[in-house]
Order: sequence, then C-alpha cells, then structure tokens
Amino acid sequence: MKRRILLVDDEVAILLTLKAVLEANGFDVDTAASGREGRSKLRNHEYHMVITDMRMESDAAGAEVISAARNASYHPAVALLTAFPIADEDWEMLGADKMLIKPTHTRLLLQQIENLLAAHEANLAIWSTPAPAQTATKELAKSKPTVKKSVAKKSAAKKQLSTSVGKKTPAKKAVVRKASAKPTSKASKR
Repeated sequence: MKRRILLVDDEVAILLTLKAVLEANGFDVDTAASGREGRSKLRNHEYHMVITDMRMESDAAGAEVISAARNASYHPAVALLTAFPIADEDWEMLGADKMLIKPTHTRLLLQQIENLLAAHEANLAIWSTPAPAQTATKELAKSKPTVKKSVAKKSAAKKQLSTSVGKKTPAKKAVVRKASAKPTSKASKR
C-alpha cells in the first residue's frame, strides 16, 4: 500500500518539485496551493502525512492546516515546511510533529519524512493497543498507596528537621554570639 501525503504550499514550483520527488520514491501525493484547499482535502480524503507551508494566503494559513490535520479522525503525521524557521516550542505548540526547512537536499528531506512516518506509525500502534496500557494503569493505581506512604514519611522527616534547625541549641547560641562579637584584629583597631 502506498503511503499518501498531502503537500500544501502556495509556491507552485516547490509544490510540483516536491510532488515529483516524493512520487519517484513511492509515495502517493496530493497537492493543495492554499491553506483553504488543504483543509478541504483533509476533510474529504485520508492521508498518512501532511506537509504544509506556514505562510500562504495569510500568516495563519499553515497553522490552520495543522489544526485541521490534528482534528482529522485518521491522525496523520504533520510536518511544517518553511523557509523561515521558528523556535521548536512554537511549531510544537502549533501541533506539528516536525519542522522541515526549505530548501533542503532531496536525500535529507526523504530521510526526515521516512523517520517521521516511522515514528508516527509506532506512536499510532501504541495508542491503539489498549490491553497493556490498561494493565499498566491498574498496576500503577495499586502501587500509589505505597508511594503516598513513603512521601508522607519523607514529609514528616523534613518537618521534624526544619523545626530542629530553627531551634537554638547551646552550640548554635555560641556560634551566634561569636558571629556578633566585635572583631579584635589589629586591622579593625585602626
């Protein structure tokens, strides 16, 4: 089965070049020349991956495509393709799985796409396997009382330590007296 990719970019030369490269490497590729067209295709077709430019008919067009991809019931991998890199936190907050920087070498781009698809497929497999996850959750729930008891013991120990630190023992009183006493060195007498 060929993996389907949706390319969304308003630069026709980039769109057609990437489409040719990806198809030559075994992908089934749809294209969209705007964010609006990309969102429409996401609603009407299923894709394994969406690669979108950030700035198209508006500065927010790419973010809107990413949002539409994240809301799709089939959960495609999402890559942001941009000539103007943004901080990792920003593209991750938008919902992208990866940021691809254009222009890039074909071999590097293909490797990044393959890696992202493999990681995304592995994540989907984990998400769709309920039995082990439910068992692990039940085991964690059983162990929580033990964790709570040890945390309570540590809290009590910290509380006892902090109250004993605050008390002035005879040794601490002597240290305080010495620290507050006037210096007796020759330098201080001058």
